Amino acid sequence: MAFGFFSSVYSDQGTMDDGTWQFCGLDRMQRLYAFGACFVVGMVISILSTLFLLTANVPGFAILYSIGNLVSIISLTFIIGIPKLLKTMFAPVRFWATTIYLTLLALTLALSIWLKSFPLSIVLVIVQFCALVWYAASYIPYGRELIRRFFGSCITSI
Repeated sequence: MAFGFFSSVYSDQGTMDDGTWQFCGLDRMQRLYAFGACFVVGMVISILSTLFLLTANVPGFAILYSIGNLVSIISLTFIIGIPKLLKTMFAPVRFWATTIYLTLLALTLALSIWLKSFPLSIVLVIVQFCALVWYAASYIPYGRELIRRFFGSCITSI
Protein backbone atom coordinates (compact mmCIF):
# COMPACT_ATOMS: atom_id res chain seq x y z
CA MET A 1 0.00 0.00 0.00
CA ALA A 2 1.33 3.38 -0.96
CA PHE A 3 1.58 5.92 1.82
CA GLY A 4 1.68 9.60 1.30
CA PHE A 5 0.14 12.82 0.15
CA PHE A 6 0.30 11.97 -3.54
CA SER A 7 -0.85 8.36 -3.26
CA SER A 8 -3.44 7.07 -5.74
CA VAL A 9 -4.31 3.98 -3.69
CA TYR A 10 -7.90 4.03 -2.44
CA SER A 11 -8.43 1.18 0.01
CA ASP A 12 -11.13 2.78 2.15
CA GLN A 13 -13.39 5.33 0.52
CA GLY A 14 -15.35 6.05 3.69
CA THR A 15 -18.66 4.97 2.24
CA MET A 16 -21.89 4.95 4.21
CA ASP A 17 -21.87 2.41 7.01
CA ASP A 18 -23.89 -0.79 6.97
CA GLY A 19 -26.39 0.48 9.51
CA THR A 20 -24.57 -0.65 12.64
CA TRP A 21 -23.76 2.94 13.58
CA GLN A 22 -26.75 5.13 14.35
CA PHE A 23 -26.62 8.88 14.78
CA CYS A 24 -29.24 10.02 17.31
CA GLY A 25 -31.60 7.27 16.16
CA LEU A 26 -31.82 8.60 12.58
CA ASP A 27 -32.49 6.13 9.79
CA ARG A 28 -30.44 6.05 6.60
CA MET A 29 -32.56 8.54 4.64
CA GLN A 30 -32.73 11.00 7.55
CA ARG A 31 -28.95 10.82 7.88
CA LEU A 32 -28.56 11.60 4.16
CA TYR A 33 -30.84 14.62 4.54
CA ALA A 34 -28.94 15.74 7.65
CA PHE A 35 -25.65 15.37 5.77
CA GLY A 36 -26.97 17.45 2.86
CA ALA A 37 -28.36 20.14 5.13
CA CYS A 38 -25.20 20.35 7.26
CA PHE A 39 -22.98 20.43 4.17
CA VAL A 40 -25.05 23.19 2.56
CA VAL A 41 -25.01 25.22 5.80
CA GLY A 42 -21.21 24.90 5.88
CA MET A 43 -20.92 26.03 2.28
CA VAL A 44 -23.28 28.96 2.87
CA ILE A 45 -21.24 30.05 5.89
CA SER A 46 -18.06 29.88 3.80
CA ILE A 47 -19.64 31.87 0.99
CA LEU A 48 -21.10 34.45 3.37
CA SER A 49 -17.64 34.95 4.83
CA THR A 50 -16.74 36.85 1.66
CA LEU A 51 -19.03 39.66 2.84
CA PHE A 52 -16.39 40.40 5.47
CA LEU A 53 -13.93 41.07 2.64
CA LEU A 54 -16.07 43.99 1.51
CA THR A 55 -15.50 45.65 4.88
CA ALA A 56 -11.84 44.55 5.05
CA ASN A 57 -12.55 42.55 8.21
CA VAL A 58 -9.86 39.91 7.67
CA PRO A 59 -10.24 38.08 11.01
CA GLY A 60 -14.01 37.86 10.52
CA PHE A 61 -13.52 36.48 7.03
CA ALA A 62 -10.95 33.88 8.06
CA ILE A 63 -12.93 32.74 11.11
CA LEU A 64 -16.24 32.41 9.26
CA TYR A 65 -14.60 30.73 6.26
CA SER A 66 -12.84 28.19 8.48
CA ILE A 67 -16.00 27.50 10.51
CA GLY A 68 -17.88 26.88 7.26
CA ASN A 69 -15.25 24.37 6.15
CA LEU A 70 -15.36 22.59 9.52
CA VAL A 71 -19.16 22.35 9.42
CA SER A 72 -18.94 20.88 5.92
CA ILE A 73 -16.44 18.24 7.03
CA ILE A 74 -18.41 17.45 10.18
CA SER A 75 -21.43 16.79 7.96
CA LEU A 76 -19.72 13.54 6.97
CA THR A 77 -20.38 12.20 10.47
CA PHE A 78 -24.03 11.78 9.50
CA ILE A 79 -23.02 9.38 6.73
CA ILE A 80 -20.08 7.44 8.08
CA GLY A 81 -20.04 8.19 11.81
CA ILE A 82 -17.43 9.84 13.99
CA PRO A 83 -15.19 6.79 14.54
CA LYS A 84 -15.03 5.94 10.84
CA LEU A 85 -14.56 9.60 9.88
CA LEU A 86 -11.51 9.83 12.13
CA LYS A 87 -10.25 6.49 10.83
CA THR A 88 -10.65 7.50 7.18
CA MET A 89 -9.30 11.00 7.73
CA PHE A 90 -6.04 9.63 9.07
CA ALA A 91 -5.83 6.57 6.81
CA PRO A 92 -2.46 6.34 5.05
CA VAL A 93 -3.89 7.62 1.74
CA ARG A 94 -5.24 10.77 3.44
CA PHE A 95 -2.85 11.27 6.35
CA TRP A 96 -0.82 14.09 4.85
CA ALA A 97 -3.79 15.75 3.16
CA THR A 98 -5.67 15.78 6.49
CA THR A 99 -2.65 16.95 8.46
CA ILE A 100 -1.85 19.75 6.01
CA TYR A 101 -5.49 20.84 5.80
CA LEU A 102 -5.98 20.96 9.59
CA THR A 103 -2.64 22.76 10.04
CA LEU A 104 -3.59 25.35 7.41
CA LEU A 105 -6.98 25.78 9.05
CA ALA A 106 -5.33 26.53 12.39
CA LEU A 107 -2.71 28.79 10.77
CA THR A 108 -5.39 30.71 8.88
CA LEU A 109 -7.30 31.34 12.09
CA ALA A 110 -4.28 32.19 14.22
CA LEU A 111 -2.46 34.45 11.77
CA SER A 112 -5.61 36.21 10.61
CA ILE A 113 -6.58 37.02 14.19
CA TRP A 114 -3.15 38.02 15.44
CA LEU A 115 -1.48 39.59 12.42
CA LYS A 116 -4.60 40.87 10.62
CA SER A 117 -2.66 40.78 7.37
CA PHE A 118 -5.04 40.86 4.42
CA PRO A 119 -2.62 39.42 1.80
CA LEU A 120 -1.40 36.66 4.12
CA SER A 121 -4.97 35.70 5.05
CA ILE A 122 -6.00 35.49 1.40
CA VAL A 123 -2.99 33.33 0.54
CA LEU A 124 -3.69 31.03 3.52
CA VAL A 125 -7.37 30.71 2.60
CA ILE A 126 -6.48 29.84 -1.01
CA VAL A 127 -3.93 27.22 0.10
CA GLN A 128 -6.42 25.92 2.69
CA PHE A 129 -9.04 25.58 -0.07
CA CYS A 130 -6.57 23.68 -2.27
CA ALA A 131 -5.75 21.33 0.62
CA LEU A 132 -9.48 20.77 1.19
CA VAL A 133 -10.00 19.96 -2.50
CA TRP A 134 -7.07 17.52 -2.43
CA TYR A 135 -8.43 15.92 0.75
CA ALA A 136 -11.95 15.64 -0.71
CA ALA A 137 -10.58 14.18 -3.95
CA SER A 138 -9.15 11.28 -1.95
CA TYR A 139 -12.72 10.11 -1.32
CA ILE A 140 -13.50 10.04 -5.05
CA PRO A 141 -12.07 7.05 -6.92
CA TYR A 142 -9.24 8.41 -9.05
CA GLY A 143 -10.13 11.95 -7.95
CA ARG A 144 -6.54 12.89 -7.25
CA GLU A 145 -5.43 11.33 -10.50
CA LEU A 146 -7.93 13.52 -12.38
CA ILE A 147 -6.59 16.63 -10.63
CA ARG A 148 -3.00 15.65 -11.48
CA ARG A 149 -3.88 15.04 -15.14
CA PHE A 150 -5.83 18.29 -15.41
CA PHE A 151 -3.01 20.43 -14.04
CA GLY A 152 -0.42 18.40 -15.93
CA SER A 153 -2.23 19.15 -19.18
CA CYS A 154 -2.52 22.82 -18.22
CA ILE A 155 1.21 23.04 -17.60
CA THR A 156 2.14 21.27 -20.82
CA SER A 157 -0.18 23.53 -22.86
CA ILE A 158 1.60 26.69 -21.65
